[in-house]
Amino acid sequence: MGGRQVTDWQGKHVTVAGLGVSGIPAAKALHGLGATVTVVNDGDDERARAQAAELEALGITVRLGDGATLPESTDLVVTAPGWRPDKPLFTAAREAGLEIWGDVELAWRLRGPDAAPWLAVTGTNGKTTTVQMLASILKAAGLRTAAVGNIGVSLLDAVLGDEEYDVLAVELSSYQLHWAPSLRAHSAVVLNLAPDHLDWHGSMEAYAKDKGRVYEGNRIACVYNVADKATEDLVREADVEEGCRAVGFTLGTPGPSQLGVVDGILVDRAFVENRQKNAQELAEVTDIDPPAPHNVANALAAAALARAFGVPAKAVRDGLRAFTPDAHRIAHVADVDGVTYVDDSKATNTHAAQASLAAYEPIVWIAGGLAKGATFDELVAGAAKRLRGVVLIGADRALIREALARHAPEVPVVDLDRTDTGAMLAAVREARALAQPGDTVLLAPACASMDMFVNYNRRGDAFAQAVRELAAADG
Repeated sequence: MGGRQVTDWQGKHVTVAGLGVSGIPAAKALHGLGATVTVVNDGDDERARAQAAELEALGITVRLGDGATLPESTDLVVTAPGWRPDKPLFTAAREAGLEIWGDVELAWRLRGPDAAPWLAVTGTNGKTTTVQMLASILKAAGLRTAAVGNIGVSLLDAVLGDEEYDVLAVELSSYQLHWAPSLRAHSAVVLNLAPDHLDWHGSMEAYAKDKGRVYEGNRIACVYNVADKATEDLVREADVEEGCRAVGFTLGTPGPSQLGVVDGILVDRAFVENRQKNAQELAEVTDIDPPAPHNVANALAAAALARAFGVPAKAVRDGLRAFTPDAHRIAHVADVDGVTYVDDSKATNTHAAQASLAAYEPIVWIAGGLAKGATFDELVAGAAKRLRGVVLIGADRALIREALARHAPEVPVVDLDRTDTGAMLAAVREARALAQPGDTVLLAPACASMDMFVNYNRRGDAFAQAVRELAAADG
């Protein structure tokens, strides 16, 4: 168990808020450490009952259909990250003077004295890609590592498992950071900040504050985005260990203590001797897949964290060359009749869509879905000159249509008022009719998918299938 104080948990009554990808591992881990665990869950559906039966077989109490009431004799609350801070359960816990931890906080507290340090990544967009790039670079340096956290691999599994690591590449959401007050990373980055999840955080200020928690107590480097001043402001506000440095990344020529790009080369002027005069070549932009501007920024952020950990330049290049992006992130699907079809279904907010739209021109844009409170004027105004045409789908497409009428009135718009399974095929056909050879048909919805699809993966799959059907019909 790597020196963890198991006896600390004996007889402790811990309430775990929420079943699911973080609640179940947390409940099992705490039960294994000797705590008396009660899981509470708002839902009481078939899936929740199956999960409850699995936990109850281990001797864990599960209370379905009531996530609001604090169980008696609770000593600590451990919550799934998605539970909002204003939930009645948390109000009751705070009134009782109890601590509330997320799964990340629990994992941090359960680390052994010789545990692997964390290189932490957060931001509105690009987290998963950056963490995967970082893990690829660390592996290329011969280090034992894994991409963990919000990326799908539980931090609890990484911390409590038998596998030993030299360093962990950790993706953290704003939700997870909100519930992780004692986390102290080796080095960390906030990639960017744009309005997102404001319904959960309550304000942009609160959202930014939670993101900024990732810098607290950093030892070596707080990495920020030179093009996004808000990220640098968070570094200035952070309470870090003495000697920790602010390191910027930029798509332009880097200054001292920055990483950037010079003549198609990724360059380090932060982790070199005499950084006033010297620079270290790391990789070429062409080593990055795909070399779209926002993906180059992700690579620079990953390189900065790896360099902060002492990784040599060659490993940065080799790691970036070895990296392949996940599906539905500006993924090339096919070329049909001289038109390129690109799937960026992962662009579920305006900031992500803006980065995707900046990578191509001219574009026939397929957009729409659930807006999550977003507005689209800035996005449309910035992309207007690149647009050949627009096909709108989804519940909140009218919001995008109105922004197009204000900022790109000359761009033809097809408004698809349907949500059935054939809607994406219809959208692709409409896009094809608008496109000319040399154009890119880009699925970058700027919205969530749940009005029409289970998730953004299914939405992207539907787009790719529709493009394949188009190509087959041509063949």
